Amino acid sequence: MASIRKRGSSWHVQVRKAGFPTLTRTFDSKDAAAQWSRDQERSIDRGDVEPSAHRLKDIVVHDLLQRYEDTVTCSKRSPDQERSKLAVLRRHLPASLPLSRLTSAVIANYRDFRLAVVQSGTVRRELAVLRHCLEVARKEWGVPLSRNPVAGIAIPPAGKGRQRRLEPEDCERLNHALKSAKAWYLRPMIELAIETGMRRGELLQLEWSNVDFVRNLALLKVTKNGDSRSVPLSSKAIAILNGLPKPERRVFPIKPCTVRQAWVRLMERAGIEDLRLHDLRHEAISRFFELGLSVPEVALISGHKDSRMLFRYTHIRPEDVAKKLR
Repeated sequence: MASIRKRGSSWHVQVRKAGFPTLTRTFDSKDAAAQWSRDQERSIDRGDVEPSAHRLKDIVVHDLLQRYEDTVTCSKRSPDQERSKLAVLRRHLPASLPLSRLTSAVIANYRDFRLAVVQSGTVRRELAVLRHCLEVARKEWGVPLSRNPVAGIAIPPAGKGRQRRLEPEDCERLNHALKSAKAWYLRPMIELAIETGMRRGELLQLEWSNVDFVRNLALLKVTKNGDSRSVPLSSKAIAILNGLPKPERRVFPIKPCTVRQAWVRLMERAGIEDLRLHDLRHEAISRFFELGLSVPEVALISGHKDSRMLFRYTHIRPEDVAKKLR
């Protein structure tokens, strides 16, 4: 990367790297020239030297995000959610914006705009995707960014964990609305979610061949953290599964978007506000603790490796604790 030549009584050094301005200087000795060239190379590697503006002008942010989706997102276990975040980024970061103009100030404006529309946790996840995209571009695609502009802004604080649980009134409304539901899978899926604490994706991926009716276990081969786990099944969960038709490989041969839409319609019919399908996992884990299961036992069912994350899903009712104290 560096070339050192003697010109008359002086030593001329030139440091070149693709995407960065050429650095030149003249010294009285070859050793001084070599030392300076090494210092400049380290500065470039550390990101202390700004890249050439003309190179970054040729790279459009929209194209960079599309390349990330085509090469990185597609290889992830749950690419659909990240694709939606990339679509939001492409929509609200100007499509033709060159990378040379993607500054921390531009990203901060995007952050503030999104915070006025969605919750901070959503913005954090969108910025995390953008930051990773730029890191991959810097380290693997040869894009001469001296530093990641996302690192130069304040990331919104993590939102408060949800504490929504099913109340008796919710259960009554759900049961009434489910009587008129056309989707055959809604009631058994909801009941299984409460009985097992499985995520929506885990329920949708569950196959009949992985349900052991002898040992009362359901094997989940692919989970959010990448590990497989066996979920113990209660007698009610076994009864629910026994009552389902078995014409296909999967227990619930339904697409995620179909379930999402059916849930929204169910909530509208039931007149229930601010209840998400994922809240049923909170409900299940809280019930496990109320049944007297230990932390390791609940973690075995839920798949949590970190007890702190497990407790974020646990919402014991204070009035129930008060009853025990009495």
